[in-house]
Amino acid sequence: MDVLSHVPDPEIPVVSVVDLGIVRDVRENPPSVVITTTYSGCPATQVIQSDIRKALDDAAFADVKIEVALSPPWTSDWITEDGRKKLHDYGIAPPPKGIGAPGLKNAQAATCPRCGSIKTREISRFGSTPCKALWQCETCREPFDRFKCH
Repeated sequence: MDVLSHVPDPEIPVVSVVDLGIVRDVRENPPSVVITTTYSGCPATQVIQSDIRKALDDAAFADVKIEVALSPPWTSDWITEDGRKKLHDYGIAPPPKGIGAPGLKNAQAATCPRCGSIKTREISRFGSTPCKALWQCETCREPFDRFKCH
């Protein structure tokens, strides 16, 4: 996990694949790393796998396989507290914990990462990457990305 905690997400380099909860498990027998991307159609999946492979190889873990698991799907609950802080500081609003739970909707108010207001609204389901939506703060008027729940 220490090696993987230094592998940045290719689209948000301030957080690691561990911070985002992409790395689900590290198994000893057989040696493997289980990953689930934040979005099932993530265009960065191949880059993430390649970056993890390089980090493992460079750390003398060439025998460790990478497994992609789509079930259960990634949930915002897997983002670490440190990852949530890094996202916020970078200007991206992470979804609240439990957003993937039945009955909770991604359209719940986001906290503006710039001014802290909860007077925010989604202005487009399509953000800078497929896993994010574009939101705007009604207090400071600034736009910001927010992770979608899938």
